[in-house]
This record gives sequence, C-alpha cells and structure tokens, in this order.
Amino acid sequence: MRKPPVHKSLQNAFRGVFLMMKHERNFQLEAMAFLINVFLIFYLNLSSTDTILILMVSFGVLAAEILNTAIEKICDFIHPEFDQRIGFIKDISAGAVLLMAIASVIVGIFVYWKYIFN
Repeated sequence: MRKPPVHKSLQNAFRGVFLMMKHERNFQLEAMAFLINVFLIFYLNLSSTDTILILMVSFGVLAAEILNTAIEKICDFIHPEFDQRIGFIKDISAGAVLLMAIASVIVGIFVYWKYIFN
C-alpha cells in the first residue's frame, strides 16, 4: 500500500483533532483549559522555560485524551456489549489521562505560583 502524501496525512490528523473537539466533552474541557493557559502565558509574560513546561503538559493532556478515546472506541467496536475485561482496559486508559491531568495541575501550580504571588 502506497503512503499518502504528507499534506493528506496532516489533513487526516487535523480532521481527527476536529472530530475530538466536536464530539468529545472531556476534550472540549481540556481544550478550554489549554486556551486559558495560552492566555495566562501572554498575560503573565511567562519565561520561555515556563512556557515550554505549560505547553508540554497541556498538549500531553490533550494527546492522552485522544489516545484514551481511541482505545475506548476500539473496545466498543470489538466488543459492544458490557464485558468486565473491556471495562478494565477502559479504566486504565482513563487512568493515564487522569495522571497526566494531575501532573499538569502540579506543574501549573509550580509555574504560576511565582508569577501570581511574587
């Protein structure tokens, strides 16, 4: 099978992000948090290092949510009815998102603290 041209691959990837934004509530909330972070980066005039940290954890949460949704959709496709094993897979996938979200909150506290309270 021939690989698609680069622009087609990028188009498909952006379509995936758009579909996540359109259909997934958690992704919408996390995207809103991302936009708030972008605002704070400019409003508080974060250093380059702090900006990179905030962007890395923000994109990490969004990427984890996309992977979690992909895993859940595959599980639903393969085994539509309830199965305890599928539930376990979905739970650990959601747990990965939770851990990334907790990490992002911790990084956010450490980064923003010095700009807001100093």
